[in-house]
Amino acid sequence: MKLNDQAQNLGVRVGAIQVIAFVFLAILGVRLYYLQLVKGEYYSDKAENQRIRLIPIPAPRGAIFDRNGKLLVDSRPTYNVTLSNEPIKKIDITERFEDYAGGLNVDRQYLVERINLIRKQPGFETMVLKENATIQDIAWVKAHEEEYPELRIELQPQRFYPLGTVLAHVLGYVGEISPKQLEKPEVIEKGFRPGDIIGKGGLEQSYDEFLRGKPGYRKVIVDSRGRVQSELETVPAQAGQDLVTTIDLDLQMAAEEQLANSATKRGTIVAMDPNNGEVLVMASAPSFDPNAFVTRIATPEGRREIAGYYTNEQRPLLNRAIQGRYPPGSTWKIPESIGALQQGVITVAQSNVACGGGITIGNKFTRCMGSHGSPPLSYAITRSCDGYYYRLALKMKIEGLIEMIEEFEFDKRTGVDLPNEKVSQTPKSWMPSVVKREGKWSDIRTVYASIGQDTVVATPIAMLRAIAPVGVAGRMYVPHFLKEFKAIAAVGDEGSPNYIPAKPSFGYSQPEPKIIEMTADQNKIMVDGMLGAVNTPGGTAGGARIEGFDVAGKTGTAQVAELGKDVGANKDHAWFVSFAPAPKPEIAAIALIENSGFGGRNSAPAVRAVYQAYLAKHRPEIADAAKEGSQKNADRQSSGAVD
Repeated sequence: MKLNDQAQNLGVRVGAIQVIAFVFLAILGVRLYYLQLVKGEYYSDKAENQRIRLIPIPAPRGAIFDRNGKLLVDSRPTYNVTLSNEPIKKIDITERFEDYAGGLNVDRQYLVERINLIRKQPGFETMVLKENATIQDIAWVKAHEEEYPELRIELQPQRFYPLGTVLAHVLGYVGEISPKQLEKPEVIEKGFRPGDIIGKGGLEQSYDEFLRGKPGYRKVIVDSRGRVQSELETVPAQAGQDLVTTIDLDLQMAAEEQLANSATKRGTIVAMDPNNGEVLVMASAPSFDPNAFVTRIATPEGRREIAGYYTNEQRPLLNRAIQGRYPPGSTWKIPESIGALQQGVITVAQSNVACGGGITIGNKFTRCMGSHGSPPLSYAITRSCDGYYYRLALKMKIEGLIEMIEEFEFDKRTGVDLPNEKVSQTPKSWMPSVVKREGKWSDIRTVYASIGQDTVVATPIAMLRAIAPVGVAGRMYVPHFLKEFKAIAAVGDEGSPNYIPAKPSFGYSQPEPKIIEMTADQNKIMVDGMLGAVNTPGGTAGGARIEGFDVAGKTGTAQVAELGKDVGANKDHAWFVSFAPAPKPEIAAIALIENSGFGGRNSAPAVRAVYQAYLAKHRPEIADAAKEGSQKNADRQSSGAVD
């Protein structure tokens, strides 16, 4: 009986084992089916990706030159410490922050930001942890290869700005594309990836598409720890196109020197060819060093330097030429005069308007700096008679001023090929809020607007663009920096999958200039008035006079505080805008020196220095004579009229 029971129990156990084995085999079979057939392609690709990796080869950005071939920006080879994404998936990277920071002399907070970027952007394959690695950095990474397989040393091009702070606002700088930018559809369409380097301001941003080039890659075999074992294929990168700008570096350096030696060391000088809009000079002070954003951003010292740029009350990151908005003072009288002539408020034959030493509106008396009788237009420009323009604006009415504003496009951007240009603000833009707050637009506001105050603030580039046409028969061009992009050769063999076609050279496509309608007589009276301001006794701009090179100009002294408080930090802004030689100019220039006082004493001599640099290159015989007259010129500016 016992034997039968034991046999029966054994049979039950064997049967149970068989059932369990069958169930396990069935589960295993289903799992194998799922892994090999359903998900087979996915895991095959994943395994291949762990074995074969594409290491990007960054494309050297195109160089940037001035109009005469002088180097402004270049890319140079440098060793970078890079971080590979794959190995760090298997470790707690936060435990290595202190080791990285100490071994590479990298700011710890910077490391935290970089690692957080990786976590938010899973598309990262490799990212630069530190640029411009030193011999010590390289030695440290090599000594810790087994401990930190995620770190590599790679030779990559790095942007370099040899001029430092000079032209920084024009050139801009480069940096990694941000996660926010990668969310934009237009950015995704262009194929940008996390870690790509793009332009972050200035011409670097405006022409990034052409400067950037096409990256290549290395196809390599890596082991389970991400270490390169062998190389399968290399596809070279195609460098970006070289940009030739309209900038004349010699003139630029003269402008930079004038700003550095100015009373407040804050302001801007811009010069351009009035015959085509080519910008020859754009200096803005104070400035910044773009290398800080490229080569020093990972170091504690570099990050403090960059933070200082953002917190500095002097606003060194502001391009005052296109982003600074200032009351233009008496420089505003030039477009206002043309508007009055166009509208028939005055004529060439009958341009006299009373000065009166000022004007009384209600119980408010607004003075003129002199008592000029009833001068004609050219004299009013030469002596900068405020009383004349108070009454002229009242004759034009606010509607006439707004018509002039639209004619000279002060209500629009100039279209200069730099990002983040500001639009001037004028009675046209202020009127809705003023009327809503005060119930009407009062005559006193028209009076203030007539001399570029109160409801008028303009960018220096807009003022230069508006006044330069006086010298070129009313042609108002779009200011621009692009002169030419150089051609580049193709990469690879045509027909191959990795072929990158050549790119041809091309120059700036000049839109048709806007024509500011003036008769020959109207044009002449404007030029005569501006010539008189510089070249006749009593003119406001004697400090810009150059013997043998007829400068036509207009000064401006713009209040930023009420009388009695206009001292120190609240001192008037100094303006001077001009072209030369009149009546057929080759160059036009404007200077704004913040809080320095009279335009004739501060900005006119600064523009004169730029013209002397121009003459030294193009008419040296005049330049030599001009140097001899420098002291005489200084005497003229101290004894003449002021504005």
